[in-house]
Parts: sequence; C-alpha cells; structure tokens
Amino acid sequence: MAEETNEVPILSRLRAPEGATHKKKRVGRGIGSGLGKTGGRGQKGQKARQPGRIHKLNFEGGQMPLARRLPKRGFHNHFETLVAEVNVRDLAKFDEGATVDVEDLMERGLIKGFFHEAKILGNGELDKKLKVCAHRFSKGAREKIEKAGGECVVLKAEQRRFEEGTASE
Repeated sequence: MAEETNEVPILSRLRAPEGATHKKKRVGRGIGSGLGKTGGRGQKGQKARQPGRIHKLNFEGGQMPLARRLPKRGFHNHFETLVAEVNVRDLAKFDEGATVDVEDLMERGLIKGFFHEAKILGNGELDKKLKVCAHRFSKGAREKIEKAGGECVVLKAEQRRFEEGTASE
C-alpha cells in the first residue's frame, strides 16, 4: 500500500525529472568559475562587446541590408473603397417587377469577389420595370431604369473599420 501512495502525484511531492533543470550560468565571477574575465565571449571583436548588435533581424554584418538597398516604389491606400460595377444590360436577366439588390446580383454571378459598394452603370438598354437597390448609380443608369418604369434605391454604405477588410482580400 505504501508504494501505491508514492506513485500518486501530490503537489507537495512534484519534482522535475533528473537532468531537466540546470543551475543559472554566473559569468564574470572570477577565474575559478571558468567563466571569469571575458565571461565566455572570447577575445575582442563585435560579439565580445556590449551590446554586440548582431542578432538583429535582417542584420547583414554591417553591410547595408537588402531592404534598404532596394528602391521603394508605389503606394497602397488602405482606406480605398472597392466598387463592384454592373451594367444596365445585365439587369435584363431579372423578371419584370422584381426587386434587385446586391445579394441578388451576387447570386446571379454579376458581382464577384471582395467589394465595399455596388454601382450600376448605364451601358446597354433596359425594357423591364425593376426596383434596383445599390450603393451608387451613374446618371445614365438612373435615367434608363426610371424610363423603363423602374425605381432606383440608394443604399447607405455601411461604416467599415480598417480591420474588417482591405483591398488585398
């Protein structure tokens, strides 16, 4: 019975396995310690000096790093608004009197990929009465939709934060 109780892990008896822990290396504590004088850093040179500055990211031995040698070009606007475009001629796929919104355009494959707003452009003709809901309308598209007896509903653009989506997605 006594042997079984020793095998049960009790917090007061927990110990690290043999050889798992080491004593802290105390450098610069005299010649007798084996790590006195130069403290295990050897003789002279950049690595022997304090702070040494050799373990920096992209450190190339004092040579000008590649990231600084290459030319910098271009600009990426993190706050740009990506606009998906749909022409009036593409709205002819919908039935007479239908309400067309952004989700319907995505289901039919007229809008693909990542975007912030949808805009209806005026290329083509429309002969069906549709209620079209989008974020933007061109002047020509608005005229053609209303001429066919339809209605243009401007959607309010949702407030977007920088984290929610960037143009790279």
